[in-house]
Amino acid sequence: MRKINDPDQDSKHRLHLPSANKRWAKAVGHSPFLFWLLCGSISVLSSQATCGELKRVRVSEDQSAFVLEGTATRFVPWGFNYDHDERGRLLEDYWGEEWPKVEEDFREMKELGANVVRIHLQLGRFMQGPDEPNNAALHQLTRLIRLAEGLNFYLDVTGLGCYHKKDVPPWYDGLSEKDRWDVQARFWEAVAGRCARSPAIFCYDLMNEPVVPVGRRKPREWLGPAFAGKHFVQFITLDQGERRRPEIARGWIQRLTAAIRRHDRHRLITVGLVPWSLDSPGLTSGFVPEEIVAGLDFLSVHLYPEKSAVDEAMKTLKGFCLGKPVVIEETFPLKCPLEEFEEFVDESQQVATGWMGFYWGKTPEECRRSGKLEDVLMLGWLEFFRKKANTMGLEGVPRGTRRHGDAGILTLPTEESLNE
Repeated sequence: MRKINDPDQDSKHRLHLPSANKRWAKAVGHSPFLFWLLCGSISVLSSQATCGELKRVRVSEDQSAFVLEGTATRFVPWGFNYDHDERGRLLEDYWGEEWPKVEEDFREMKELGANVVRIHLQLGRFMQGPDEPNNAALHQLTRLIRLAEGLNFYLDVTGLGCYHKKDVPPWYDGLSEKDRWDVQARFWEAVAGRCARSPAIFCYDLMNEPVVPVGRRKPREWLGPAFAGKHFVQFITLDQGERRRPEIARGWIQRLTAAIRRHDRHRLITVGLVPWSLDSPGLTSGFVPEEIVAGLDFLSVHLYPEKSAVDEAMKTLKGFCLGKPVVIEETFPLKCPLEEFEEFVDESQQVATGWMGFYWGKTPEECRRSGKLEDVLMLGWLEFFRKKANTMGLEGVPRGTRRHGDAGILTLPTEESLNE
């Protein structure tokens, strides 16, 4: 893979071809004659890709769903977490020297029917010091935003990641709660400053699966246990003290939201919640939905239904129905058969207004050729995703879908009636 020395120049002159023509594109890249021969055709393809103007996404007046700014058109997030590639590398591990791979993966996700991509940004890659944002990383983020705009994609920008412990700066783990929150606020100021002008930003997700601990943790132990080599859970304090846990969660949300609003007053803000955030007996995160919902534009929950437990998953999901839109920001047939997973997705339309699974850089065709167990599982998911995209994408949801709102369960009107 060639190294990119000037990202802006490279993005201006690269051929933008569908992923089905990957091999052909590589051949064209080595032939100046073919390049100039195709210039006219490529310009047409490019104009077609960008002809639809993106509109900012906002919450509907009745707080039950999302709509496109200035219209009555429903926006239903249906997309992927693009958190790592097929080799387990995080986005920032390869988006510098392997930008064509990022472009390729985004086009593949678009072809599968996605309208939103959730990206995960690591704090250690975006902050070189407590007061020093990394301009190179911000430049790549700007480039990714341009890519999304060109493909009519929306981005769920999730921040403050510490997924690979080896990439977490030692200075960051040594900070006090206040100083750590200050750094997190500076991260979001820098990111929001780059994102604020783009309609392609669907939302800012403050952090993936934050937790307020009970009591006191050991110094520098900010991360939860690893899963598959990555730390998805973070603690926002190491000492609860005499404070109520939801009180700490609210204060943290307010601090980071204020940082974003200094640069972006319009984009939606949420936080990725674990299902055990509900205020119930047993393990809880401290981010009790009822106590934090007022500070967020919508609620996001990460929910993986268990085998033979669709009813239990639905019970959990309904606990997040509090008068604002609910997005299932992470889901996947990881713990149940695909048939039961489809049942869950269908049932969840009573409550949820958005769904995001995973894409790790392998197309359905590549998964099919592989035959590995993990690729067979991914193949089933991607084929399911593509099938469902016909009825759950940007143009709305299946007619007659029923969804919870402030006044109980209501039946959504058709797009035709909304436009009357």
